[in-house]
Amino acid sequence: MSMIMSHYRENVEVPHGLTTLDLFRKWARSPEFPSDGHFSFIDGHLYVDLSVEQLFTHNGVKTAFTGKVSGIVESDENGYYFSDRALVTNEDAGFSTELDGMYVSYESIHSGRVRLVEGADEGFVEVEGSPDMTLEIVSSWSVEKDTVILRDAYWRAGIKEYWLVDARAEETQFSILKRGNRGYTATRKLAGGWQYSDVFERYFLLLRKVDRLRNPRFELKVKS
Repeated sequence: MSMIMSHYRENVEVPHGLTTLDLFRKWARSPEFPSDGHFSFIDGHLYVDLSVEQLFTHNGVKTAFTGKVSGIVESDENGYYFSDRALVTNEDAGFSTELDGMYVSYESIHSGRVRLVEGADEGFVEVEGSPDMTLEIVSSWSVEKDTVILRDAYWRAGIKEYWLVDARAEETQFSILKRGNRGYTATRKLAGGWQYSDVFERYFLLLRKVDRLRNPRFELKVKS
């Protein structure tokens, strides 16, 4: 196992010997699992992101997606939307990761494509299997992980759509990647930049605005 770490923090302790996916999952579900940072175990490599999350180009984007997509899921009453550090694991694809967002349909649960894993003490703590959709928002540290490593891992896991956002530059990039036989392909954008999601059966458009303090503000628009 190799460990790729973005920053070091004295209050975050990563145990030695996390050499397998099973050991990582046990740690992730234990009381010793850190409350700070984002952690992933992918193809035998441990990724530890302890960088401070950018307020506007990461957290603000995530908030825009969470508010809009969770509202759609609640309105349609057809599944669950989980966000910010929700843990998803796919043993066949060899990964377990805390992601920015994912949608799990009731149909995927009923069919066995997805299983909700209960915690040792209470509640449910992990999604196991293949969510219908995953979301990652690129940060300066996560470029390769989000655009290459997780893109391949999510495809191998059979995830239908991978939504990828990079809002670090003024020209914000938002792609709905659809699963094909050999990998993901970007959805063709229509006039104005709208993209169609087969999973949600709607069109989506991410807008970047500027607020009165000249800071970026993001809005996810949707239409049928």
